[in-house]
Amino acid sequence: MNLTYIIGLVFSIAVMLFGMVTKIDASGFQFKPEQLGNFFDISSIFIVIGCTIGVIIASFPPKLLGAIPKHFAIMLNTKKYQPMYYIDQLVELAQTARKNGLLFLEEKANEQEDPFFKQAIMLIVDANDADKVRSILQNDIDCMSNRHEEVAAMYDKASAISPAFGMLGTLVGLINMLKGMNLEGGSSSLGSDMGVALITTLYGVVLANMIFNPIASNLRARDADEVLCKVIIVEGIMSIQSGENPKFLREKLLTFMNQKQREMEGEGGGKKGGKGKGNDNAEG
Repeated sequence: MNLTYIIGLVFSIAVMLFGMVTKIDASGFQFKPEQLGNFFDISSIFIVIGCTIGVIIASFPPKLLGAIPKHFAIMLNTKKYQPMYYIDQLVELAQTARKNGLLFLEEKANEQEDPFFKQAIMLIVDANDADKVRSILQNDIDCMSNRHEEVAAMYDKASAISPAFGMLGTLVGLINMLKGMNLEGGSSSLGSDMGVALITTLYGVVLANMIFNPIASNLRARDADEVLCKVIIVEGIMSIQSGENPKFLREKLLTFMNQKQREMEGEGGGKKGGKGKGNDNAEG
């Protein structure tokens, strides 16, 4: 579970709400929960949230939009991609290949749940040229990252347009307010019109910086985790094909991890990680 995202989101919302209902001045601290009603406006919700959703629907294909629940599942799962799981598996494959030959890896390939890992093993079992194997696997990684970036770009788009619709709501509120000033008895609506003008801007800023931006950042972080695991697979598979020593292979693959992760591996922490199954942020 991605606790940092949940904690950060809850904390930021709590701080915002606390600021809305409290007042600190020379007279002291005042807590006024009834003020929360001042920040709720149906018209502003329709303008900002409704228009943002509408533009996103108009800008992206149904397949990408239908996968939004999956995006949240991927974003919240921080243990899906475990580099040490792949390193241990690759070292085991290297030992098997060194002892029995590459053909004996076919059975191991069929045991893999990750389709990318299985494909990589089968490419060397079939005695393909090393350059061609690397090219195929690298192209797979590049295409996957492009799909993931398309998903993150959808939330970047939402982050960019929600403040714009906040400004649109501000203009709507100001126009109504100015029109009302020219009508007899219209001054009674000035407060509500000005409220719409200001609250829509608030909603736009909140959506952009507290909702959409963190989602895009977390999806890119999950992409980086998956790319790291796949790069480890590629380097490990190429080393197995070239017949490198399993101990040397482990040391080589550990260089892809930071020092803290290597220390955890030395304590046996790496083997506790679950299996990492390949996934794609852009697929439903």
